[in-house]
Amino acid sequence: MGTFGKLRRSLQVFRRELARVSPPPSAPSYLPVPQIGLALGGGFARGLAHIGVLKALEEAEIPVACVAGTSVGAVIGAAYCAGMSAAELAEMAAVVRFRDFARWTISRYGFASNERMVGFLKRVLKVRTFEELRIPLAVTATDFISGEGVVFRSGQLIEPVRASCAYPGMFLPVQINSRLLVDGMLAHTVPTVPLHEMGANKVIGVYLRSHWCDASGPRHVFEVISQCFSIAQEQMSGLWRAAADVVVEPDVAGFGYDSFERAAELIHAGEVAAQAVLPQVRVWLQPQPAALQDRTREHKPLSPQPSPLPAD
Repeated sequence: MGTFGKLRRSLQVFRRELARVSPPPSAPSYLPVPQIGLALGGGFARGLAHIGVLKALEEAEIPVACVAGTSVGAVIGAAYCAGMSAAELAEMAAVVRFRDFARWTISRYGFASNERMVGFLKRVLKVRTFEELRIPLAVTATDFISGEGVVFRSGQLIEPVRASCAYPGMFLPVQINSRLLVDGMLAHTVPTVPLHEMGANKVIGVYLRSHWCDASGPRHVFEVISQCFSIAQEQMSGLWRAAADVVVEPDVAGFGYDSFERAAELIHAGEVAAQAVLPQVRVWLQPQPAALQDRTREHKPLSPQPSPLPAD
């Protein structure tokens, strides 16, 4: 018994020593917080609904890693990425009017110039280049001659934003680096694809669906042109929707393209629409084991990601 007892005690000591030097069972590996990208589409005054979307995301503490904007979405995106809060954007929207960035003119290219936007953006933005922004931003435009999409991500900020807002038939094109550029909505109605190229792995797209005339028909040639663009954008929405994980569609029906005086209503519409999708977005922020995520990714089709022609 004495020999057996010594052997048993030796085994117990060995087992304790082995437990001391052996690493504890490894915890499951979790993926990092997703990089959420926000794509803001165009819509003239209706784009003020973007502010409501930003307000809802801020209040829900949803981190936005990068932003891409088209037309008015580029303006609001630039201001937000430069450091303006949703509340400050709402204050700006309450006083801004069409005349602050547009001037009627006579030209074969359009009815108005948006050169006044330069002064407006200089007052609103505290920075002048993409590199100075607090949040990475992409601004989209369209090459009027080739029809190719152009995406600005570096260099001077104001002229690309102005080009992104040059709605064809209304505003004169903007020339940058010998290229004649117009509104980005022709190439990127909602710029979800550029966000993937910036590193976003979760994308929220904000689409301002609305017709430009009612059942009585268009009132003038501008509404004819705009309604045609609206129809074409809706018919070709498959690409950008495929690159979005969540689409926010504020109810902007009944708002005119120049309804800037209804800013509070438009902001509220954006806030309501964003709050409706917050449960889906919050799921992204819940820790998920990498192994589980890998298995689910195997069954998820990849979004098409064609590369637009770079601007710089």
